[in-house]
Amino acid sequence: MDIAKQLLETGDFLSLTRENPDSIAQAFNFYLNSGDRQIQVSVLDTGVICFEPVGRATNKDIVLSCGVHGNETAPIEICQQLVKELLSDKLLLEQRVLFLFGNPPAMNLGSRFVEENLNRLFSGAHSDDIGLANQERRRAKALEDYVRDFFDQGGTIDDDRERLHYDLHTAIRGSKNDKFAVYPFNHGKARDKHQLQFLYASGVNTILLSNSPTTTFSYFSVNECCAHAFTVELGKVKPFGENNPEDFIQINQTLRALISENEPDFGEFSEDNLNLFEIYKTINRTEENFVLNFADDVENFTDFPVGYVLANDGEIVHEITQPGEAIIFPNAEVALGQRALLTVIPAKLTA
Repeated sequence: MDIAKQLLETGDFLSLTRENPDSIAQAFNFYLNSGDRQIQVSVLDTGVICFEPVGRATNKDIVLSCGVHGNETAPIEICQQLVKELLSDKLLLEQRVLFLFGNPPAMNLGSRFVEENLNRLFSGAHSDDIGLANQERRRAKALEDYVRDFFDQGGTIDDDRERLHYDLHTAIRGSKNDKFAVYPFNHGKARDKHQLQFLYASGVNTILLSNSPTTTFSYFSVNECCAHAFTVELGKVKPFGENNPEDFIQINQTLRALISENEPDFGEFSEDNLNLFEIYKTINRTEENFVLNFADDVENFTDFPVGYVLANDGEIVHEITQPGEAIIFPNAEVALGQRALLTVIPAKLTA
């Protein structure tokens, strides 16, 4: 069966992606008719699909990425459902949207990655040291290219046009704040309150303000594409089919509004509604005998008293040095040189 025809009949882009984890034979596009509207659908690669209104002005270029870590299934299921509803004309399209299912081979393995953490390979890190030596490195470069091209084709960013990228994830461990987002370093620009309100309306009431460059996907879009971009954590990792749809009602509603409306109303911003933190310390693993000194079930955003030894990295001791300093993203099993833990402290937008 013709792939485009199969996709139209089933709407199952995720299955197409997982059946072709490394590549598709060739890129293709087709058109959907939605009443008096026409939509161009472009399948650019495995896990890469773009929807664009034809002959109508838009004011947003939206990138929704998921599955950058293959075992983080809730965002994958959310994006698959949105794609399916667009293909079946159940969701109105008003804006340009690019969906990226990041790491199909890891999805099929049910693993975070195959050889290397994909979300540490952006902003050119894919070509450092050993170069494009594995699947994740090649995929990171390809994803960068797709995002650049998508934003460039949308036109010049100005006061009337927005570039948006939400990189959707779930966390390895539980969290005191179930849904949270990392706001990448933006080189001195003011934090955007409309975007923070969008996140709050999406059920994300905890924001981490990053204060330095990183090699994450969201920072790439901020720094190289002048986009509003966030790493959005939507709860805890679960296998396919075990996510509770009721846990994602709010973000499903806001993403649909973003795609299908010109000027969606997400309410008035109030900083009081948000738990704001800034990243205080980044602790990298440099020795084989790296140890975290707390249990595996300790949740993200747990704080410890000043002087508590969080980790031992060979002879290096990492202690809590600030009141209210809390942990986020602990993982003692990362490769040498990679981040094993962040600590965060309470913050304000004006800080």
